[in-house]
Amino acid sequence: MVRTLRRLEDPELTAQRQTASLAALAVTLGLVVGGLYLVQTLRTLADQQDCLLTGRATCVILAGR
Repeated sequence: MVRTLRRLEDPELTAQRQTASLAALAVTLGLVVGGLYLVQTLRTLADQQDCLLTGRATCVILAGR
């Protein structure tokens, strides 16, 4: 029965579904990459603030760690 239902599906509808799925995947990956960048940036800033709060004048934090 599943095979007969798949034969009746519209190929254009299937293509639209695939396009929408790929767009959702791209948005999700973009959010993940943006989130990781934000976490890394905040972590670097926190390390720099910790160094400065200890009273040191020469705090050099490497961005790439």
